[in-house]
Amino acid sequence: MRIAMTTTAIAPLLDTLDFVVLGAIGLATVAWISRKALFDLIAGTKKSPPNLLSFDASHKSKPAPTASKKERNFVKKMKEQGIGARNTGRNVIFFYGSQTGTAEDYAARLAKEGSQRFGLSTMTADMEEYDITYLDQLPEDFLAFFIMATYGEGEPTDNAVDFWEMITQQEQPEFSKSSESEDPEKPLKNLRYVVFGLGNKTYEHYNLVGRTVDKRLSELGATRIAERGEGDDDGSLEEDFLGWKDDMWKAVAEVMGVDENSKNKGPRQPAFEVVEKDDANLDNIFLGELTERKQTNGTRPIYDAKNPYVAPITTRDIFFNSDRRCLHGEIDITGSGLTYQTGDHVAIWPINAESEVERLARILSLTDKLDKVIVVKSTDPASTKPHPFPVPTTYRTVLRSYLDISAPPSRQTMSSLAAYAPTDKTKEILTRLGDDKDEFRVVVADARRNLGELLEWVAQADSEATSFSTIPFDLIVESLSRLQARYYSISSSSKAHPNQIHVTAVILDYKPTSTPERTVYGVATNYLWSIHSQLNRIQDGSPRYNIEGPRGIYVSKDSDTPTIKLLVHVRHSNFKLPRNPALPIIMVGPGTGVAPFRGFLQERAIQKRDGRDVGKTLLFFGCRRSDQDFMYQDEWPTYFEKLAENGSRMTTAFSREQSTKVYVQHRIQEYREELWQMIQQGGYIYVCGDAKNMARDVNGEFVRMAHELGGMTEEKAATFVKDLRGRGRYQEDVWS
Repeated sequence: MRIAMTTTAIAPLLDTLDFVVLGAIGLATVAWISRKALFDLIAGTKKSPPNLLSFDASHKSKPAPTASKKERNFVKKMKEQGIGARNTGRNVIFFYGSQTGTAEDYAARLAKEGSQRFGLSTMTADMEEYDITYLDQLPEDFLAFFIMATYGEGEPTDNAVDFWEMITQQEQPEFSKSSESEDPEKPLKNLRYVVFGLGNKTYEHYNLVGRTVDKRLSELGATRIAERGEGDDDGSLEEDFLGWKDDMWKAVAEVMGVDENSKNKGPRQPAFEVVEKDDANLDNIFLGELTERKQTNGTRPIYDAKNPYVAPITTRDIFFNSDRRCLHGEIDITGSGLTYQTGDHVAIWPINAESEVERLARILSLTDKLDKVIVVKSTDPASTKPHPFPVPTTYRTVLRSYLDISAPPSRQTMSSLAAYAPTDKTKEILTRLGDDKDEFRVVVADARRNLGELLEWVAQADSEATSFSTIPFDLIVESLSRLQARYYSISSSSKAHPNQIHVTAVILDYKPTSTPERTVYGVATNYLWSIHSQLNRIQDGSPRYNIEGPRGIYVSKDSDTPTIKLLVHVRHSNFKLPRNPALPIIMVGPGTGVAPFRGFLQERAIQKRDGRDVGKTLLFFGCRRSDQDFMYQDEWPTYFEKLAENGSRMTTAFSREQSTKVYVQHRIQEYREELWQMIQQGGYIYVCGDAKNMARDVNGEFVRMAHELGGMTEEKAATFVKDLRGRGRYQEDVWS
């Protein structure tokens, strides 16, 4: 759900909504009105937002879908699959808006539980795959779930944009039978629904998408039959989900006329079937490719999240005399057709370390058959995805490239695995981990044990449990999430480097407090370090990755210096410089939070070179020590020399160079009179980095500034800063 520069998550980090309106209306005014209308809607102070054409920089501008534009009728699809063919009153569709795969996983888990436990006829649906205007055609005995993640500062996920724009930007959205409706203001009066939202409380607009969907569906006449659920990724998203669904199922069971105390009485119903192949054509095997998309007619491929680009990368370590490592990478996109804007994000698709592939294969007794060709297919005839990843493939490829085997498994997975435990003792341990959330937190969550490590830990408690070969591989596929891209703030300007994307990443490795004998390695950053190590012939004991890629296509050794490639795509962001470069800007970016500001400064320097009037530009940067982790230390003077005539400069905070720690928020307090003057002159504030502590403290400094220097009450000062956010003048690109 959040964008991470060095770690994973969701869901992801943008900060303003931009609106484009054709006509003579001022752009800034329209943007402010539109954002304010949306948040007024959530607060209940307005019935609906104005009907304006929207442009969100993270998505293409497009109107809400109409039936004439798309013929993906999910109601028809359900009936074709036998869902609703009989009037059982037990038909359910699970829509999901997912950015990193978590919401999709939850939808699949709920669908399976509903089917197996209650005998419901279920179907999961990617919101991008179907025309949501057909919601008004769902029969009264159907139920629709909306599992909705909030991405960034109150935005929908990429696959839910059409639905979001339809329900938030049209006072009366056009559904498929709107012209025939007896009650045009309540076109969804036959719809029954349930909502679960995924978000992160470190963001100001926590779970905004789920809350908005709930409110708008209700306003359009639909009936919610269970309490809305909300999961907090900054706390324990999984525990929030598990706690919500128990009461939710009670409400659903009552409405659907089934026994709420139903338990799975029969054998497990696998969600996938794994078939081993002896006669496979090796030329057609997928060995890590992420898409089956075929390009035809000589047209240029479109590279995106569903078809990433294989790009060459060069790297260098920008820390010195430090026990930590930080890579600067330059990704070459020449000739690809990929473009980016300064402030956007680059997605890097990692693979799992070979040690983790071998560990899980060993504990599952798959070591001798890792290269066996398999086909994995869904057992659900109503599934919109017949295969969870490209097939045919191999066990090794699934563990290396397609499943997130390096992440801790869920508590619910413990209960599923217990049924296949090799001994009574291991079954008891797994059952306890599934039932006792406190023990699960200590053993799995806090220790950050992945599935392979966990099964090894369980086996150590029982000498008879030499392996877990009893666990079917389809359950592993079902229980683990797909390996997802990691997002990084681009640290270059598209004007300065149109054919290169620069990325800055601290290599993540740490020892959990509860198990200091173990080292946990970040998947993506250590994948990048593995590339860097091979490029620079470094051998330091770091995890080894198969960076050669499928059939060795990611590495070229035609010269003394090898060329190494990796999979990338660009995700557009709203973290953008003001359109008028004459406006002053305040940038706050400690650590790798400085990455996008390197791009901002490159852009401002070019604007100045081209004769543009460029406003005062201040950068507040913090790190531990100036002689160890001062990122891009040699570059900053070059940028500021070109901007210095109006007082533009960099202010540093080195937290460990004196007895009392000094952070960026302390430096902001020192210069608050100057900063307040810049704000009064229309200045923009940008904050990038840690959301939980730094961003919150920095926000507090600006609220205090408005209170003490602006003569406002504390309440009005908080509202003032909130309004700056609403007008796009206070933007954050943060993570936890």
